[in-house]
Amino acid sequence: MVDYLKYYVAPFTQALALWGLLMGGHYVWIAIAWLPALAILDAMLPTDLAARKIRSRSWALVPVWLSCLLGPAIYVAFAWSLAHNVLTPVQIAGAIIGVAWMSVLPLVPASHELYHGRNPIGKTVGRYVQVCYLDSTRMEAHVVGHHIFVATVDDTDTAARGETIYSFSPRAVWKTTIEAQQFISDALAKKGYARWSIRHALWRAILVLVLFLGALFWIGGVKALLCSLAAMVIARFWIETFNYFQHYGQVRVVGSPIEKRHVWNHLGPLSRMTAFEITNHADHHLNTYQPFYALVPHREAIRMPSVFLCFFAALVPPLWFNRIIKPALKEWDLNWANGEERKLAAAQNRKAGWEDWFGDSAGPTTSFKAA
Repeated sequence: MVDYLKYYVAPFTQALALWGLLMGGHYVWIAIAWLPALAILDAMLPTDLAARKIRSRSWALVPVWLSCLLGPAIYVAFAWSLAHNVLTPVQIAGAIIGVAWMSVLPLVPASHELYHGRNPIGKTVGRYVQVCYLDSTRMEAHVVGHHIFVATVDDTDTAARGETIYSFSPRAVWKTTIEAQQFISDALAKKGYARWSIRHALWRAILVLVLFLGALFWIGGVKALLCSLAAMVIARFWIETFNYFQHYGQVRVVGSPIEKRHVWNHLGPLSRMTAFEITNHADHHLNTYQPFYALVPHREAIRMPSVFLCFFAALVPPLWFNRIIKPALKEWDLNWANGEERKLAAAQNRKAGWEDWFGDSAGPTTSFKAA
């Protein structure tokens, strides 16, 4: 029972944020306050390596569905608050950032869980709640692109060594958006339809966006429309920053088998709970239909810090490079990579201007330890 209840932390954060938006005033800060709160707690708590004891898929998916439905509801509450509460410019700015954060976590992993499933209703909901971050065609780029090309130069979600979060995020937004439309057009062409026919998912995505923004305008007027759109844009770029940590610097030969070692895992207890195990996803890349609660932590892998801590560290690139990712990559290169992958890693290190640790006979030095 406890394992089922753990995942209700995610919709709880959303519900409290929604309440704060409805209350107005300084309560609107609740949404964004969750980010530092989760970061501090997740970093302080011990690593969670336990497999979940969950048997009922239906009951396990309840918090996932709640988080998906609460995502758009938070925008509705925000629009209502702007129309009925007197908010200062600073409070409005805080609310925009908070709503954007709620669109990232837990909405992204919740929608991810639904569109990776086999239930057509779940797939549809998972696709269109992504309107909250302007990416209702993300499913194609993620499933058809990322899951095939992960850790290779062809993967838009894998950051190259030396790349900062500031250059990666806009590049990933652009490339994943273009890639998704190309995949959809290619699929239509194979079925004999025009590449940009009315059957293209982009047109439905635009329709859903127009309807959603129209509803927010009806609730809160121009201010609600513009503030909600600002939150969506921020969320769209923010989302890519978490892909930055999940696959940073990983290398794999194009066409070679995908293995557990080709992803980073962040196994903080709150990371796992609030993100529906998306930070514990080594097995997910081996079986995309495996439900979140069945993903088993890779105990032997390099231990990465809390995903929240990684986010704050990446805001200061030298801190991210020197204290977190370089030590982890050095250990990965020397202890986990095969011969061809070491060549790719060495080439990326040279291009990034990093040191050549392949000639270091002393071996890896890292603050992360494998189990």
